[in-house]
Amino acid sequence: MTQIPAAVQKKITVLNQHNEKLVGVLHDTGSTEMVVLCHGFKSSKDFNTIVNLAVALEKEGISAFRFDFPGNGESEGSFQYGNYHGEADDLHSVVEYFNGANRKVMAILGHSKEKGIARRLGEDFLEIIKKDGFIDVKNRAGDVDYRVTEESLMERINTNMHDACLQIDKGCRVLTVHGSADEVVPVEDALEFDKIIPNHKLHIIEGADHCYTSHQAELPPLVLPFIKEGLQQN
Repeated sequence: MTQIPAAVQKKITVLNQHNEKLVGVLHDTGSTEMVVLCHGFKSSKDFNTIVNLAVALEKEGISAFRFDFPGNGESEGSFQYGNYHGEADDLHSVVEYFNGANRKVMAILGHSKEKGIARRLGEDFLEIIKKDGFIDVKNRAGDVDYRVTEESLMERINTNMHDACLQIDKGCRVLTVHGSADEVVPVEDALEFDKIIPNHKLHIIEGADHCYTSHQAELPPLVLPFIKEGLQQN
């Protein structure tokens, strides 16, 4: 039986294209191949789903890196609503960093991107932002949680996920795991992705909510075989 080397967890800082420090934790098993994990909206590298998957990879001898996007967790920069293109650039900076450290990023795992702009900003969000130039989103205590600028809102609205999916290379394997009881991003989105992403595998976890609250144990057995299959092909 092959002995899996003990992993060492260490904090690493990566500079993005704006010279902002992106703070992450490397679960280092000594493997050259590694997986990068990305948190969702208003979350962090310490979100339990992200941590649990990093630990599961570590136990399989696969190095993993989970990090905070700008304005989230411990990373520098200001939080921006939407910001898909900016976060793609941040992710590219992370991949380039590890390429330069003689590692090879073999897979990217991510959780959640919000839908339902009106549910979060109010039905008249377009009128308000055209008038004021921004919308402050408040928490339950009435304090400002974050500010949505007109520029960031327009980028979010103009992001065409259908076209983005069509640009995914046919050689790129994509796995979507979605809860049937997801109250934030409807499971119908996953079904639409399944129709248009060229090399796609879909698994729906019955009864799981957006954060897989009662279904954490079901994630590694779905995700790990998919990643290990990719490692064997390369």
